[in-house]
Amino acid sequence: MTEPASTYLLAAAVTATAATTALLPGIDGDALVGALAGGTLYVTSARDLPPLHRAVYLLVSTAAGYFGAPELRGLLPLQSNGLAGFLGGAVAVTVATQAIERVKTLDLSSLFTKRGA
Repeated sequence: MTEPASTYLLAAAVTATAATTALLPGIDGDALVGALAGGTLYVTSARDLPPLHRAVYLLVSTAAGYFGAPELRGLLPLQSNGLAGFLGGAVAVTVATQAIERVKTLDLSSLFTKRGA
């Protein structure tokens, strides 16, 4: 079991990296911080996953939330890129993993057979 101090230090390092990256020109800081918060919310709620999977999911959630923020603002009546990034980061991995599981169980032969015959 990992020590709580190492978990907090990792979270502090990730937050500091995001905050520093948000200062770069061309980076939307609101969307980045919102996406990181959404990804962190997802990762902290997924307690049954191993730490490495959680770290990868955090990165994927943050990236999906950041890049999906403009799309979400177009689809939903949101005023803030930060909120759009948060929503995208919080649900990106959940939606993607559910879609992958459904594709795994999809029976393609049932799509091409006649029904009721």
